[in-house]
Amino acid sequence: MSSGAASVSQHMPSPEPAPQGSPVLMAAAAPWSNIKMGPEALADMAEQSCKTLVCLDQVPSPKHTATALGSCLKASRALNAQSIKAEARNKASSSKLAALCSERTGVKPGIPDQLRDAVNRVSLCAYSVVTHNKVDLTADCLMLYVKIQSLLGRPETLPGIFELYATKPKPVVDKGLLSYVRPKANSIAKAIEPDVADMALHTAIDNRNLDAALGIIEASYSLPAFKRHKLIKYATPPALTLAAMPFGILGLASGYAVYWQNTMDLSTATTIGCIGFSGYFGAVGSLGLIAKLSNKDQMKRVTWMPGTPLRYRWLREEERAALDKVACAWGFKETWKHGEETGEEWEGLREYMGYRQMLLDRVEFMDGMT
Repeated sequence: MSSGAASVSQHMPSPEPAPQGSPVLMAAAAPWSNIKMGPEALADMAEQSCKTLVCLDQVPSPKHTATALGSCLKASRALNAQSIKAEARNKASSSKLAALCSERTGVKPGIPDQLRDAVNRVSLCAYSVVTHNKVDLTADCLMLYVKIQSLLGRPETLPGIFELYATKPKPVVDKGLLSYVRPKANSIAKAIEPDVADMALHTAIDNRNLDAALGIIEASYSLPAFKRHKLIKYATPPALTLAAMPFGILGLASGYAVYWQNTMDLSTATTIGCIGFSGYFGAVGSLGLIAKLSNKDQMKRVTWMPGTPLRYRWLREEERAALDKVACAWGFKETWKHGEETGEEWEGLREYMGYRQMLLDRVEFMDGMT
């Protein structure tokens, strides 16, 4: 189901603000004066920086990693700008049929061979840095790598790097001896940030690479680490509120017994107040929770199979939303044509979603079917 060779993407994600104390991101955000160099010179500079890191005998420091990835990032920005200009010149002289074919296949015509070769070289340099056995693949390095490949329009390696991020051993030097500590792949610390996964997914979609798009979803949103991270981040505040609710209800019931009634003794009034407040908060809270978890307004073409538990729907909502983006990108843009798509890729995508308790183009939710 893979598409043709992808070229430089026009999607230019805005750089995230570099957090204080992050040498990787701070070095990458530093200004660069050689941005108007030719494609070959840009690739040579990126390769030289990467070779300096790879040839180190000791474990590279975060500063060395920042220098290598920063050079690749700045070279990719310059190559992206040059590619956009080349594509604009080609579009001015090409036919509408060629432009439509380019949009459907993801292959951008009009890119000079020298520029295409420079893109491949810079992409390979960044890949060699993050896969080097002595480089600690941190979250900052992963984000920079995704940015580089997004600017270059090369999503093929992103699923593998996401898997490597969870399983790559960390180099540790203890008393002059180098050892490697294998991480726990399902730990919360190895969860892919949603912004990084979304950037990678958009790169695959922009370059019409279905295999890479599905691989990115499997290596990020579908992993237990991502679900645990979401559970800790978003379920902890409601859980703490629920744990504190009995004390709040007891306080309200005691206040009701003392200040708001004079027909019953305090113990009876407190008991009745606890029952009443518990019933109110329990009923209203349950209805609100069901309404929140069963909401379908954000769904476009991919919905859940009937009978899927609500807790699974909430935990896997990002996965469903990502597959929804893929379906919208590969299907017809006109809503009145939804459901008429054919072909091996589309049928494979429909079957793939069925294995994950999802339905593509559920008939009763399509326009005009209700």
